Amino acid sequence: MNKKALSERDICSQFIQPAIVQAGWNMKKQVREEVSFTDGRIIVQGRIHTRGNRKRADYILYYKPNIPIAIIEAKDNKKPVGTGMQQALEYAAILDIPFVFTSNGDSFVFHDKTLTSGPIEQELPLDSFPSPAVLWEKYLIHTGIKTAEERAIVEQDYFVDDSGMSPRYYQQIAVNKTLEAVAKGQNRILLVMATGTGKTYTAFNIIWRLWKGGVKKRILFLADRNALLTQTKNGDFASFGNDIMHIIKHRKIDKSYQIYFALYQGLTGTEESQNAYKEFSREFFDLVIIDECHRGSASEASAWREVLDYFDQATQIGLTATPKETKDVSNMAYFGEPVYTYSLKQGISDGFLAPYKVIRIATNIDEEWRPTKGLVDKYGHEVEDRIYNLKDYDRKLVIDERTQLVAQKITEYLKATDRFAKTIVFCIDIDHANRMRKALINENADLVAKHPTYVVKITGDDEIGKRELDNFTDVEEPFPVIATTSKMLTTGIDTKMVKLIILEANIGSMTEFKQIIGRGTRIREAEGKVYFTIMDFRNATRLFADPDFDGEPVQIYEPGPDEPIVPPEEEGEIVGPGGGTLVDPPPPPTTGGGGEDDPPTKYHIDNVDVKVTRERVQYYGRDGKLITESLKDYTKKNLHQEFASLDAFLQRWNASEKKEALIAELAEQGVLLEALREEVGKDMDTFDLICHVAFDQPALTRKERANQVRKRNYFAKYGPVAQQVLSNLLDKYEAEGILSIEAPSVLKVRPFVEMGSAVELVRAFGKKKDFDEAVRELEAEIYKMA
Repeated sequence: MNKKALSERDICSQFIQPAIVQAGWNMKKQVREEVSFTDGRIIVQGRIHTRGNRKRADYILYYKPNIPIAIIEAKDNKKPVGTGMQQALEYAAILDIPFVFTSNGDSFVFHDKTLTSGPIEQELPLDSFPSPAVLWEKYLIHTGIKTAEERAIVEQDYFVDDSGMSPRYYQQIAVNKTLEAVAKGQNRILLVMATGTGKTYTAFNIIWRLWKGGVKKRILFLADRNALLTQTKNGDFASFGNDIMHIIKHRKIDKSYQIYFALYQGLTGTEESQNAYKEFSREFFDLVIIDECHRGSASEASAWREVLDYFDQATQIGLTATPKETKDVSNMAYFGEPVYTYSLKQGISDGFLAPYKVIRIATNIDEEWRPTKGLVDKYGHEVEDRIYNLKDYDRKLVIDERTQLVAQKITEYLKATDRFAKTIVFCIDIDHANRMRKALINENADLVAKHPTYVVKITGDDEIGKRELDNFTDVEEPFPVIATTSKMLTTGIDTKMVKLIILEANIGSMTEFKQIIGRGTRIREAEGKVYFTIMDFRNATRLFADPDFDGEPVQIYEPGPDEPIVPPEEEGEIVGPGGGTLVDPPPPPTTGGGGEDDPPTKYHIDNVDVKVTRERVQYYGRDGKLITESLKDYTKKNLHQEFASLDAFLQRWNASEKKEALIAELAEQGVLLEALREEVGKDMDTFDLICHVAFDQPALTRKERANQVRKRNYFAKYGPVAQQVLSNLLDKYEAEGILSIEAPSVLKVRPFVEMGSAVELVRAFGKKKDFDEAVRELEAEIYKMA
């Protein structure tokens, strides 16, 4: 047998797989082939989006389902045996897999990440591949799992979902790391997972394995909002069955259940008689899950901490997207370092979270506005004479025209994109949310007349608004469309279809900022939600420049006073984060005066000239940093990193069987061709766009290239039908670009369907390979350099 002639898949099936089976691995239960473990980053250019390549492992080996311990990268026999180890190690780091193998069918190269000295990497004969038991024992020694009881915990089976749903790779890591920590006796555990990555589903799998194994028998799930409890019990936790689950309400305690859900404020109170948690013994719960633990559980003065201290003998697991670290509150000090972190940036990179664009709206009064001497507000109060700015508006000073302008800009954007795109407007307080609701109703009177709940206020004081919360979060419910709020929607609420987030509140906390951004990060690809937009009226997105923020936007746009609200793809200044400063945190709220001479809580004025100023579009580079240069210069630099010379580009372009793959690869590397095309010229071919921008070549339009091919009478060597097919392909290229003629279905659309079936047209060239070769020759003629 000539191994060199075998494909990679042949090497897998004839050499690698038999070696694995011989070592004792069960191909059905312990081995997965060609595993795509990411979804591919969503790349947004203007209103167009595509997905990048998924990360794919040739083989992942599991000791038990969802407990991966080894990865194998396969290569054909033309390559040396260790080829692919770097890629395999990169994947192993992402997947938290300790044992890494490569093979070309001759042998294996084994990299043991559990070792710190000795032969970390060595070659093994095909018949010496380690068994599951050998690798598992090595792993247990590495992790410090020693006793039979500890082994039983980490080896406990996962829940088997009849629907076929299983944890994503990062959820597996979070669950497995948590069980290892529990097995080793760690009683304070912190998991940090970005909003939208399935923290509750992860918690279910942790609890299921501990409960099923009898390690934890009574569990308390703590949250701070009723909606979170119901959402959890009826959603991810439904498989436990209602007979063992119970939501504690009205401080009424029933000790006959095994899994309890409770609001921390529902267990505590200012009076001793309200401390319902004390009806349980201190030993009653052996596991406490604290959802959204950044919201106060680590504060010694909080009600959460009171409950946690009481049940201090239980294992306590904190879940959060944003651990809080301030001089007063520290999740780390209470729980310790996270056993695992899955960041917003990683979620966006993997394609599990939606990327986003930013529109920054600046007005002429943002930096300062000063009242004229003796100015009296609408209610007869003389306005304090001082400088007011963004941190004062709607907290100390209400300017009607500013509220109206914000409502106008929100409506303008929705009208230009999708008037039924779910939108959250984050406001300063309840009063501000109410005024914003009114302004938005007036701006959208046509839709409100038909659909009274088109705009609603959802705040803690509004029972009607709270009743609309379920409709707002329901994927299938079209109304409400716009929700104004202050704090109620900042965290924990699952808002899958939100496509527009309005920042009309002063945000000084990175924790709150991340939580707000998290309202839009969920992807619903089937329903058309693949990215979202943030419209910032408070300069809060300066927090993107903070090193604590880990998920940069794909675009930031600041429209001018007469510019459209939707980011134009052709605009292109790229701005860096170096000058960004954090927004001052809002001062404590005032309570207002109690007597006639006391100043009001807020001054309320009108007749102020408020208008939009400044225009700027900003892009983030592929390294996650903003850069201050023109779009053309930025693209040129990126292209030069990919292609050292024009010849290098031409060689790569001509060697690419499908130009679509090369263009997609460039997009992943941060080359924003669609945005650049709008700036340089819509009719320019991608090939010419790159040659012109990166290598200063004369720019030809598609029409000019097509005409050059026609003049060369290149088609004469073909028969009449084939000539007409090629002529039509050339016309299609001229009208739509190179990707249109590479499409597999190109012969199934007009004008080709009018000439005959796809099979008949291909037959005019001979066989399918002859047609493919003719198309490649046509492309070569199109891109022939003068």
